[in-house]
This record gives sequence, C-alpha cells and structure tokens, in this order.
Amino acid sequence: MTLRLLEFVVAGNEASDLLPVRSAPLLRAHGARRGFWTVLDEGPVEQCLALLLELDDGRWVAHHVAADAGAENGRTEDGEALAHHDGWVYVFGSHFGSKAGPLRPRRAFVARFREDDAAAGPVPVQVVRNRFRLHRAVNDALLKAAFTPLPPGERVRARFIGETVARGTARAKGWVSRLVPDDLPLNVEAAAFTPTGGVLLGLRFPVTTDGEPILVELTGVPGMFDPAPSWPQASGAYVLTGVTPPGALAGFRAVTPTDDGGYAAIVGSIDALGKGSVLLDDHPTGGEVTSRHVRFPPPGDGHLVSGEVVAELAPFHHVEGVAECGGQSFYVTDEDHRVALWVG
Repeated sequence: MTLRLLEFVVAGNEASDLLPVRSAPLLRAHGARRGFWTVLDEGPVEQCLALLLELDDGRWVAHHVAADAGAENGRTEDGEALAHHDGWVYVFGSHFGSKAGPLRPRRAFVARFREDDAAAGPVPVQVVRNRFRLHRAVNDALLKAAFTPLPPGERVRARFIGETVARGTARAKGWVSRLVPDDLPLNVEAAAFTPTGGVLLGLRFPVTTDGEPILVELTGVPGMFDPAPSWPQASGAYVLTGVTPPGALAGFRAVTPTDDGGYAAIVGSIDALGKGSVLLDDHPTGGEVTSRHVRFPPPGDGHLVSGEVVAELAPFHHVEGVAECGGQSFYVTDEDHRVALWVG
C-alpha cells in the first residue's frame, strides 16, 4: 500500500486515535468537507482535543480545540480512545500508568462532549474519573472469561498493582479496595460503541496466552454521567483470532465501526520499544510487532471473533488510529512533537 503523508503541528504533541467528524454544523463552521477528531495523549483531556480538517478547497489544516472541563480541569491525563454515541464524542483514558508503573488514577477516566458544541466557543467537556471501577469490571470479566489472559511477570505485578495499592493506602484512598494482588494492569487503547449502546474496549494489554488481542464489552457507560451515576458492567470478553503474527504478541491500538456493521482495527505491539517498558522486559516478543489494519464482524455467540488482515503497515510500529472513509484508509501515527496523518 502506498501512503501519502500529511503533517501537522498541534500543541507540540503526538496524536492518539482517529474519529471521523459527523457534525455538519462543525464542518460548516470551519469551511471543511470532512475531518477527524484526534486526542493528544500527554496532557489533561480538555487541553488535548484536536481536529484534522480537509477544507472545501482541498487543503488540510489542524485545529486545536478550546475546551473546558470545569471542576475537572487539569485532573486527567493520557486520553487514548475516541468513540461516537448519540451525538456525543467519548474519550477514554488508558487506565494504565507509565512504562514502569504504577497505575495512575488520573488515567482512569471517561470524558464526553457534544460534537455540535465544538462549532463555536470553548466546548464544555464532562469528565468522570471512575476511581478504578472500570479496572475492576474488566478484571472481573477476564477472570471469568473462556480464555486465559497472558499473566504479567512478578515485576510487572509489583510495579503496577502492588505499588498502586501501597500509594493509595498511604494516602487513604477509597479506590484501593477495587484492586487486588492478582489483577492485570489494563491498557485501554481502543473503543467503539455497538448499535445497542454497549462499548467494545480494545486492550493493548493484556493479550491472551496465545498472543491474541482482547475485547471487553461494557454496558451502561452513558450512565456514568447521570446526576446519580451508575457504573458500567462488563457483558462479554472476546478474543480476536487470525490477526497476530506467528510467535508474536499483538494488542489493540484502535477500533472503529465500518459501514457494513462490522469493525476495522489496528493491532500491534503491546508497548513501545526503547522506553523502559517493564512489560517488554517480561514479554520481549510483544515489542517488535509492526502494525496491521484488520477487520472483524460484531461479536456473536461464543468468545472467538474471526478477523482478517486488510493491510500490513510495516515498517510502522506506532499506528494509533484508523478510519475508513469514501474508499480510502486514514491512519494516524504516534510521532514526537507532530501529528502525522497517512492517507492510502
């Protein structure tokens, strides 16, 4: 596949995920014929929303979107996944930590904003920091799943789970009760709503013992934002088969719905090379994996979902988002101090 590169500088930061703009008023406000949302993954969510727009004259531009999270300003970090539902754009935090741990409560969040509101003025962003409730729901689902997740080594458990519990206990944090010693650290990198209102979360880690990517379906995510919040429940856990290179470990990097009712996704490495990842110290075959564009149908009966490889994206190890629009494929890559959009 031959790819064309479009480069942008947006707040000096790299991009995660790629979500097509659905709001006609938003496109009209910018004189654009199409566009994509991305999230800049290092700072608080209200500072990290950006648009990549193709203007009516064919030029591409980037727009850093002004936003306001009210009392939650500055209290989140590491937004990774974007998804549409009922006129809202949802942003999911990684629920992970630094490359060497521990887990960071600021990353355990879900945010949302009305897409039409971004057409004028600072967009109001609602933020719910779930204090490891999603961590608990997903871990409980994996414990009951019909497959076996790849266990982390003792060093990973100590850094990500043990140290998180120790820090929370020292600070008398109530969320400590939602972590137990045998938990798996979660790295949420992908999300897509289903037609019934559930959310498929694509995990970068853990993967299965066979190195295959894992999806966990949650119900009730919008209820987090109610005045009297209710908390999501896991309704299923699935394995995406047929997309992992032999002998490798591959996790999700992005998921997006397709026009035929299925999903497209990016799968690739479980963590970045050369950045001190303790996950890769334990599982080195999870780092050299190059990115793949794959497709799969909605999960059905059973826990196995059969996928197909659409495109090999070698030599890229760091594709973070995918969109299929108008017969073209769009990819965003994780680059230092720039946003790189590739069109194929």
